[in-house]
Amino acid sequence: MALMSGPRSIMKLALASSPASVESARKQPAIQVSNLSIVFDTNRGQTIAVDRVSFDVAPGEFVCIVGPSGCGKSTVLNTIAGLEVPFEGDILVEGSRVYSPRPDVGMVFQQPHLFPWKSVRKNIAHGPRMLGKSTTEANAIADDLIAMIGLKRFADAYPNTLSGGMQQRVAIARALANQPRVLLMDEPFGALDAQTRAVMQDNLLELRDRIKATIVFVTHDIDEAIVLADRVLIMSAGPGRILREVAVKLPRPRSSAVMVEPTYLSLKKDCLDVIRAEGLRAFNQSDAS
Repeated sequence: MALMSGPRSIMKLALASSPASVESARKQPAIQVSNLSIVFDTNRGQTIAVDRVSFDVAPGEFVCIVGPSGCGKSTVLNTIAGLEVPFEGDILVEGSRVYSPRPDVGMVFQQPHLFPWKSVRKNIAHGPRMLGKSTTEANAIADDLIAMIGLKRFADAYPNTLSGGMQQRVAIARALANQPRVLLMDEPFGALDAQTRAVMQDNLLELRDRIKATIVFVTHDIDEAIVLADRVLIMSAGPGRILREVAVKLPRPRSSAVMVEPTYLSLKKDCLDVIRAEGLRAFNQSDAS
């Protein structure tokens, strides 16, 4: 396609790069969840999993969603990823409605789900190859990410020779290989022991500072949410609703060492008070029924 030339193209370029248009792009949320309801068919009829959930995520923001098991937090994440279909409401990513999975949205699950027959390098290079990159280009992307996650010595290793934490690092790198602007993470450290989990949290914070992606992270662990997030969304017991949003105004760069600071402890108490009250309400409801 030939490049446009002449006054009209210059005017279009000036408008596209004007301060007003740039500022407008910055203000547009990276993710918009509007009045989202999700209903599942069960043996006992239809069940409301998520009920009228709405929230925005700003570009580059790190948001954690917490709540009791079965509250619908993973379902919300899957819907943003295009893996679930809303019963009502809309999901927009960077202004476009989500209908199905898309390459600019990366997803990391609790289990790594690596290809066991592929090396670390080939696991990470898989996404770029599927998008049409040459083997050389895909391997270069993979090698950059392998260096970023600190596994250069294991580039040619296979998943069954890696620890759980190392496998999850590979899974995160694989999700980053397509250079997603949005990264969705569903309890990615939930299956790890406490020590490895703390290391992985610190690694993710370092990666976050480098990749500048918008991240939505689901966890049931309040400590993990406060350590990682700019903002925590607390969901109710099912059907899932947003009970409260908590801004985490702890300085960055941040590490798990922040967990002993007074501001952190105060935030944790606020979150736990909301969750305990909701747990008691849900218990009383089930007892009454």
